[in-house]
Amino acid sequence: MDTIRKMFNHLDWANRAILGALQSGEADGRALRLFAHTLHAERVWLTRLRGQDSSGLPIWSDRDLAFCAELMERNAEEFEAFLADDIAADPQRVVAYSDSKGNPFETSAGDILTHIVLHGQYHRGQINSCLRESGLEPVGVDYILFVR
Repeated sequence: MDTIRKMFNHLDWANRAILGALQSGEADGRALRLFAHTLHAERVWLTRLRGQDSSGLPIWSDRDLAFCAELMERNAEEFEAFLADDIAADPQRVVAYSDSKGNPFETSAGDILTHIVLHGQYHRGQINSCLRESGLEPVGVDYILFVR
């Protein structure tokens, strides 16, 4: 569980770095859309981990940076609380949920938590590509930079 907590600390650190880059430059709309998607997906998975219905939650949306900053803070606080609950965050606990098409699945909490951090890192890489294409400096969000 310590590794998963550390991965979520990295996720929060990397999200904050991306937000800072987006706030300081004129990135294209694709970068903001990807960042909003990353944060929405975190919210969807947290809802599922809690055993709640995620069907009404967006996965993609066109939102502004203020909304993203607020959602990022909310996700960080709520993931911290979730991970502090040893029973809910037990990596072996099986979580039943439905995907966005209504298909039922059962997946371990550990696999879901791992997916969340990997999904975010994938999209932060895409955001960095958008930043570079917009003439802005990409943000170092590699895990090794976080642990240094």
